[in-house]
Amino acid sequence: MSKLTPSLPKFLRPAPKRPGQDPARNGNGNGHKPSTGDQVKEGAAEGKAQVVGWLDERTGASPLLRAQLLRKVPKGTNWFYTLGSATLFAFMSQAVTGVFLAMYYDPSTSRAYDSAAYITNEVFLGELVRGMHKWGATVMIILIFLHMGRTFVFGAYKYPRELNWVIGVVLVVLSLAMGLTGYLLPFDQRALWATVVAVNINASSPIIGPY
Repeated sequence: MSKLTPSLPKFLRPAPKRPGQDPARNGNGNGHKPSTGDQVKEGAAEGKAQVVGWLDERTGASPLLRAQLLRKVPKGTNWFYTLGSATLFAFMSQAVTGVFLAMYYDPSTSRAYDSAAYITNEVFLGELVRGMHKWGATVMIILIFLHMGRTFVFGAYKYPRELNWVIGVVLVVLSLAMGLTGYLLPFDQRALWATVVAVNINASSPIIGPY
């Protein structure tokens, strides 16, 4: 009877056990004792799971995060749709760095330049934060116009999003005004004369220019 039973091919046969191998005694199914590195990794994973579970019990944030991170991306989505989020991120960066700079900035005409120089040269990471705020303003203006252009070209301003378009135009005007007034804050010669030129350009516009 055994002669009629076909034998398994060699590549399907289980490897012979080595002397001393006992999966039940070692605690894992492959007959090898877990190494110290594996134990550390398992402990770290369990620790992370406990921390996440502790936070989720107290905040209930997992449904919101799951809905945002695991939802399917609609068809036709491309990188142009990230311009709005990028603009929002640039604005938040401007707000954070602006609050930091406001702690050391003196808005008086006699102390504005000196306080800006103090931030750049004396304050810890002041030059970095001021550079982020300065170039962040330029990046935000560029992103705003790119986002506005994408909205116009894709026709996203049409029904039922007319109100979004109106609000966006108002935000563009406010952003340009903030960029212009922010450029004057160091109160050096470049900032002063750039503001004078911008004011003269606006004054030459019809109807509302003289006001």
